[in-house]
Amino acid sequence: MTPNPPERTEDARVVVMTAGGPNPAVVINALAALWRNLHVILEEPESKFGITRRRARRFGWPNALGQLATMMAGRLLRPLAARRTAEICRSRNADPVMPQHVPVSRVASINDAQCTDLVRELRPAVILLVSTRLMTRPTLEKLPCPVLNLHAGINPAYRGQMGGYWSLALGDAGNFGATVHLVDAGTDTGGTLYEVRTRPLPGDFIATYPLTLTIASLEIVEQAVEDAVHGRLRPKPAEGPSHLRFPPPLWTWLRYGLTRGIW
Repeated sequence: MTPNPPERTEDARVVVMTAGGPNPAVVINALAALWRNLHVILEEPESKFGITRRRARRFGWPNALGQLATMMAGRLLRPLAARRTAEICRSRNADPVMPQHVPVSRVASINDAQCTDLVRELRPAVILLVSTRLMTRPTLEKLPCPVLNLHAGINPAYRGQMGGYWSLALGDAGNFGATVHLVDAGTDTGGTLYEVRTRPLPGDFIATYPLTLTIASLEIVEQAVEDAVHGRLRPKPAEGPSHLRFPPPLWTWLRYGLTRGIW
């Protein structure tokens, strides 16, 4: 699955797939400083209605609507999140704006045939997913190189979404961290490559935890990409109980925030 390495590794093609946003931009800027042949594939974000309908099939409409309410409440906090994002990036020397010199190709979904065809043309040595929808098994099987994922949570206890928030909400602050892992057909179930643990800073809250984790993970992302290019990936099974997490319904978010002060 790993392609033949190029004559000069700095010429290796590295592809980042993302739905956009400041967190992926931080990662892309870090990789662009190391890999001159970086290419971004930007997919359209999933609609809130589509996400809610899918969750309703799994959890029922009351919980799905409660999760939607949490996302809507998050929109009200966007001005505060934007200010805090700027503060974090200034303090960590991180850039949350996409670099202009990195080529970007737009697709509707990373699972579309258009995306698969584009990857075949680009012939990357490695693909990194940062904030995308779940990659399907048929798509994964068609790709010619290792696919890695940056996950804002420690696997397998905090698979899925909002891993940082859930580690704090459940009184497990020692596992406030991020994982870089191989992608398989499951949700954050692929072999672990690297982990990092950190702590939220004063002023962080549910909307800024992912950025804090993203910045803390830049070194392990860079290492994992380099390992993939050189054909030395060494994934290992994640250990411990496995739990798939989702955004909390509004009432759960409010209750945990009041009792633990983690807003």
